[in-house]
Amino acid sequence: MTLIECIQRQCLRAAVSLAVAIAASIGLPSAPAMAAPAGAPTDQGAAAAETRAADALRDQYEALRPQLERSPFQRPLHLESAAGPHAAQGDVFALVDHPLASITGSLTNPDNWCDVLLLHPNVKFCRTDSHGERTVLRVAMATKREQTLENAHAVAFNCSVAAPLADYTEAELLAAHGPFGTRDYRIALQAVALENGQTFLHLQYSFGYGFQARFAMGLYLTTAGSDKVGFTMVAPSADRPPRPVRGIRGAVERNVMRYFLAVEAHVAALAAPEPERFERSLEHWFNATEAYATQLHEMDRDAYLSMKRQEHQRQQMLNQSITP
Repeated sequence: MTLIECIQRQCLRAAVSLAVAIAASIGLPSAPAMAAPAGAPTDQGAAAAETRAADALRDQYEALRPQLERSPFQRPLHLESAAGPHAAQGDVFALVDHPLASITGSLTNPDNWCDVLLLHPNVKFCRTDSHGERTVLRVAMATKREQTLENAHAVAFNCSVAAPLADYTEAELLAAHGPFGTRDYRIALQAVALENGQTFLHLQYSFGYGFQARFAMGLYLTTAGSDKVGFTMVAPSADRPPRPVRGIRGAVERNVMRYFLAVEAHVAALAAPEPERFERSLEHWFNATEAYATQLHEMDRDAYLSMKRQEHQRQQMLNQSITP
């Protein structure tokens, strides 16, 4: 049954459920060009490309300093977004109080990206598969509640990590296909060291979609998701006051913030003993999202922690069962 046939048969509830699944899965097309992945043959050209990328990110920091200093997020963070007929994109630029070495040491390891992604309420499982120099993250996405993996949507992300420099690192996750017509999923991370020991971080999140996905997302965002808003203030007209952006652009803003806060929570938890790190990252992520509850609140603290503990335990058990 197609979505239109379903609506014609007055199955609006099923159509909204489909839309929720798509909205849950939207993710990730366009960031700076990646350098050679770690472990791949490198040459002077690749190193020069990384150096240029580091310089460009520092220039971006200087250009954004006024916005970072007057940020409405109550911290040095700037968010940009755009949504068109075929794709949407969100970018977070932030100054973080973590040395680049801690980011490079953790997020150049594809296995650690699974722990980052699992903090997002829609991600239910993640496993790394290595094929020579190629690493794939097998991710299961579903709605923001407890769900079996059989009812989740499988998305395969190619994970590329550039050979890090002393002052710069970058990583990229790409998935060609998502559920229900979504495509070109991408998460791209760049980080550059600053002179004061801080790190300037750029996280980009974007995705493409066709008619089916755009129709379903629009249906969801005007029905069950009609109360959901983003961060950017837009004026409907010259004589009306600004209000938070809605629709697909609002959705991409919410998700890029969720993934940025997941990266930050993971890095912050590295100070804890290894057995305690995932639990610490859960606490950090939930607390951080509650600072923007209007946009990001989905469930109470106990429900989130209980759900993620169970998903993490399931992930560990399943990954151990397939380890050679």
